[in-house]
Amino acid sequence: MGSMFDSLTLDEPASTVDRVADELRRAVFEGELESATPLREQGLAESLGVGRSTVREALTILVAEGLATRTPNKGVAVATTEADSVRDVCASRWVLEGAGVRNWLSATPDDRQAVHDSLEAYISAVHSEDATYRDLNERHLAFHLSLVGLTGSPRLVAMQEQLVLELKLALAQVDRIRRNAHDQAEDHAALVRLLDAGRIHDAERFLEKHLSDAAHSICKALRLEE
Repeated sequence: MGSMFDSLTLDEPASTVDRVADELRRAVFEGELESATPLREQGLAESLGVGRSTVREALTILVAEGLATRTPNKGVAVATTEADSVRDVCASRWVLEGAGVRNWLSATPDDRQAVHDSLEAYISAVHSEDATYRDLNERHLAFHLSLVGLTGSPRLVAMQEQLVLELKLALAQVDRIRRNAHDQAEDHAALVRLLDAGRIHDAERFLEKHLSDAAHSICKALRLEE
């Protein structure tokens, strides 16, 4: 883990914990820290030039986000994606995002515009040579979050935000294995075209299949199932 963080400069004490957490997220999403890799406080503290208490707080943030797991007597490690969890998260997302799609015609103009804006931001990231796996992850999931926003319910949006945290690591791993973001962007654009045309039932079916296929694709790419 020695030179991984050599370029990081932590010169603002007030934000050191957040900056350490952000650097660890980057390392996870970019594949520098693989699934199940132990995250040793002492080693990280030495690599980052910060105190162990700072690293401990940063790791607590990653555990809360689902990017790391804490096991009694074993410490903290990068989270490992499991097939059942992927399928359950995608099924749960369908409940929330499907509700948003069904509310398209009743949604506010601002909420509908948010869907268009998030799609445009995602497509822009896909076609950018500078976009990282983390950028694509964020834009991709932001689009799906905008679908839940169509319900007009802050509570449902909060539920979706918690769900997508569990998928970020898996999606980053898949993107590293095969850059399929372009195909994903086209799927999202096709869904929005159905919504704009008022074909709500077709959009529902499209989204349901999209999420089901996503669960299978993630599990297959990560060799969680044949």
